[in-house]
Amino acid sequence: MDLFAEITGISYKPFLCRELDSFPFADLETAFLNSAFILNASANSGVAVSWWVSAKRTRSYPYARVYDTLGFPGKKITVIPVFKDEGAGGDRDFLQWDTVSLMSLLGVYAIIAYYADAERNPRYPDKITNQTFDIPYIGDKVEEILSYQSDPLHWNLRQVGEIAQIAHTALESYGEISNRLGVEMHSRAVAERRIETLRKGRDEFISLSRGLAEDAQRRETITEQPKERVAGEKGSLTIHNYLGGRYYLTVDEVELAGDEIHLIEAKHNRGVLPASGDIKDALIKMALFTNLERVEAAGGVYNPVPILKLTSGRPFNPAALSRNRRRFWETLTSREARENGFRIRREQSG
Repeated sequence: MDLFAEITGISYKPFLCRELDSFPFADLETAFLNSAFILNASANSGVAVSWWVSAKRTRSYPYARVYDTLGFPGKKITVIPVFKDEGAGGDRDFLQWDTVSLMSLLGVYAIIAYYADAERNPRYPDKITNQTFDIPYIGDKVEEILSYQSDPLHWNLRQVGEIAQIAHTALESYGEISNRLGVEMHSRAVAERRIETLRKGRDEFISLSRGLAEDAQRRETITEQPKERVAGEKGSLTIHNYLGGRYYLTVDEVELAGDEIHLIEAKHNRGVLPASGDIKDALIKMALFTNLERVEAAGGVYNPVPILKLTSGRPFNPAALSRNRRRFWETLTSREARENGFRIRREQSG
């Protein structure tokens, strides 16, 4: 089912953000051993920082990392590699416009960065591993954000304006890594062609990203993921926002019920309850779905009803959960869902 929706902004109260460790600015490199953290620039100035392992949003729970910073009262930053090359035997993922636009909606400053070092993968001779960012570069950007007076939207647009140069720096860095480790990377010519497209400006970046996102959206609507157990019809959801952004997402299940359309995000686990990272990843979808103003589908306009569907392979008994997991479940159901206006559906599935 093809769905079209509008959104003007995001209003969402997170209650499941984990407590983040704090680090002084001088320990920025050490801080990156954590998926999210608080960086204290001075006694009265700090930021919450998360980082993406890859530019692709389906790898390593990047949404869950961002989610954990949303409860911080000050500025929130996420670091995203402009692209990540794992070597000729692995994947190469490029940053897309809609990722940056989504961060703007969430009120998060994006630092588009690049990997500066890596190690040869001991198991696969045609891949690299343990990639690390250019920390001094990121430190400079964090300092800029600390003194930046405009909102994340303007900062992120400025970052996009620099994306071709950042991508070129990333390409040169991977060339040096390849020579030093003796591991072949993906085609340099293909990357150079993409950089030339980026040099043409934001509109070209948006056009390229949207084409790739639409392709990914079509693939996902016909693919069942191992962490999903779906019963209804999948949907392709295109969201338009006031920033000029379009988000090409999928809805795991779509149900029509009178004047309502149920937008169901499904997470599955063979145990009793899906992992907290999976659930937090889904909560970013809930933050979007709960702020949709109208949804067009099947020739009509419907009121959206977001639903988080959690299925498991074993009977669900909250009393059997560990204390931390039980507290997580109680907060999810009694506060997160209730105060943000989405439903939770629990089912057992094989």
